[in-house]
Amino acid sequence: MDPLIILFGLGVGVLIGMTGIGGGSLMTPLLIIVFGTQPVVAIGTDLAYGAVTKTLGAWRHLRKGTVDMGVALWLSVGSAPGAIVGVVAIEVIHNRYGDSFSDFLLVSLGVALFVVGAAILVRALFLASHVARERDTVPMTRRTKALAVTLGVLLGAILGLTSVGSGALIGLALILVFRLSPHRVVGTDVFQAAILLWVAGLTHLAFGNVDFLLMANILIGSLPGVWIGTNLMTKVPTAGLRIALGVVLFASAFGILKKAGADYGLSVVVGGPVLLALLCTLIYRVRTPRPQVVPS
Repeated sequence: MDPLIILFGLGVGVLIGMTGIGGGSLMTPLLIIVFGTQPVVAIGTDLAYGAVTKTLGAWRHLRKGTVDMGVALWLSVGSAPGAIVGVVAIEVIHNRYGDSFSDFLLVSLGVALFVVGAAILVRALFLASHVARERDTVPMTRRTKALAVTLGVLLGAILGLTSVGSGALIGLALILVFRLSPHRVVGTDVFQAAILLWVAGLTHLAFGNVDFLLMANILIGSLPGVWIGTNLMTKVPTAGLRIALGVVLFASAFGILKKAGADYGLSVVVGGPVLLALLCTLIYRVRTPRPQVVPS
């Protein structure tokens, strides 16, 4: 047992329960940066533990009524085979190019996290018209089903290749494309990710990319963490939830790019996300109208 890994698992589990993000966006960078795990093994182990963790989260969200079953299931129709393609692709490319591919994989992961985090924050702070159009349920027309399957294939492939997507990219799609409200985004994302991660995790397992001891240590912390996070989710203000989604991704991106060789210190890795959170909070307060006081 490694207490530090268990502690990280607990923290990431809480974030998964609250935001739907935490697996590929946080745990994979932590395994690579802090524990020196090989990128391919970090991705495979993260997906395998995430399958178990998000299954618990999915059950909790299903009971709370925060899952849009139509969107989740149609996304899974595309994302499951897409994830298999992504895992096979990473295995083939890694076997051919070896360590040089690991550096490319780290940079790709970091850039993807920056892009997704920026998109979420811009929408939360500046696209008020989009926020006003949020909904709790998506009518499953033929066009919506086709769109969900297509997005599922693309995002599933990205997940299998980088382990990012189960919380970050799929969550972004649920926000921007399907316009779900934040709490429905989290519940639907976690439920759909549970299906997707089992497919991707088992495929990585078949290629020998899963470290079972490492996975067991993470699960000891992450399972109670998810339980705590899902209970806290409905108590977190909607605006805070949106901002947290973006800032968490930026924190992961700074760390993973430093591992890839970016020339900046720990002050940027830690201080950058903290300053970003403070800036976003300030912008939100300035742009949010204060409630009018009605004289008695």
